Amino acid sequence: MPVLYLASASPRRRELLTQIEVAHQLLPVDIDETPQPDEAPADYVRRLAQEKALAALARLDAAQPLCVLGADTTVVLDGRILGKPADREEGLAMLAALSGQTHQVLTAVALADAQRCEARLVESRVTFRAISGEEAARYWASGEPADKAGGYAIQGLGAVFVRELHGSYSAVVGLPLCETAELLAAFSVPCWTGTL
Repeated sequence: MPVLYLASASPRRRELLTQIEVAHQLLPVDIDETPQPDEAPADYVRRLAQEKALAALARLDAAQPLCVLGADTTVVLDGRILGKPADREEGLAMLAALSGQTHQVLTAVALADAQRCEARLVESRVTFRAISGEEAARYWASGEPADKAGGYAIQGLGAVFVRELHGSYSAVVGLPLCETAELLAAFSVPCWTGTL
């Protein structure tokens, strides 16, 4: 059985892998997350997931039986990628734009070993209720939205804004568990090992 490495520092992704009892080791990588000119959001998020997996793989001894999981999540509103807010002003602007609207959450997961790199893309749709300016300011002050794509966390305090979700809850959190388990099986990495 190959050793699985998670090319992410995200505690959410680690928690999700642990939830399905997948033994793994952390190997965070730092890559340039700037969208390329005219890059479609789906292509962007898939590319980042693959680049993370391959960057981590390059740091390991490929002679060993191992594979690396990379993932990326982005929020898309009217075709525009909403990444992590740079500051309070941008964070509040994102919440104002998302207020009362339906947006896409795109999450890609990629798995790589010495022979191949495969990826899956999951699209979910999230509808927010209206958010007042005062609520948005209080939410920003909590510190939660500062490092989240789209400036909110569905698994945290931001859950109160979500009126509807169509798609994968775990993908919106940061790792689509159904598709991840399918990829892991294709690479002979089991879930539900009972060893955690």
